Amino acid sequence: MFVHGAGGGGWEWRVWARVFAAEGFAVSAPDLRPGGAGLAATSLADYLEQVRGWAVAARAGASRVVLVGASLGGLLAAANADLADALVLVNPLPPEGLAGAPAPGDIRAWGRDASLSGTRRALPDADAFTAQWAWRRWRDESGRVLAEARAGLPLRAPAIPVLVVASAADDEVPAAATRRLAEAWQADLVKVAGSHVGPLLGRTAAATAAQTVAWLNTRAFTGRIQG
Repeated sequence: MFVHGAGGGGWEWRVWARVFAAEGFAVSAPDLRPGGAGLAATSLADYLEQVRGWAVAARAGASRVVLVGASLGGLLAAANADLADALVLVNPLPPEGLAGAPAPGDIRAWGRDASLSGTRRALPDADAFTAQWAWRRWRDESGRVLAEARAGLPLRAPAIPVLVVASAADDEVPAAATRRLAEAWQADLVKVAGSHVGPLLGRTAAATAAQTVAWLNTRAFTGRIQG
């Protein structure tokens, strides 16, 4: 079960989903949806509830469940780790929060104001086709969700195997914060080059996904995971 970050969608996981599916995993990458009162009123609790519903459904249909989350999705996945057998966090928003958390605003117009040049700056490690493809898919995000997530969501270390992926050139979540989380949770850590979203959309996305599959099959579980 893949959980995307703020302003994105399940489409961010297309490379990872392909790699995992080729290794025999059943994969799902839903889109987070605004709450019933609209995007501006959507809260972190709304997203947490959605991810929990996905995890419950996955648990009902599979013998083992792996939650994989990136950025905001990493925080959401970690908060639902009790429903998983393994957890993979890619440049996650740290549970202790980030300095300078913004005041809640109505909507961050990332979809409306998206540009190809801005996407290329955000994804310096992606090829031209991927930048063009991603540019048209960014979406607006709830300012309330962003403020609440960056303010922090205290969590206990999960009692399951955890892999943390940290990008050296992450300008959203400092690599040092990601490493501290891995140390605090006694998680395995993979350090990669590139940007905040680079592990998903950069040129090395497939290799990072394959490395994650190898970790699952050799470190998190005995033998291969099927379904």
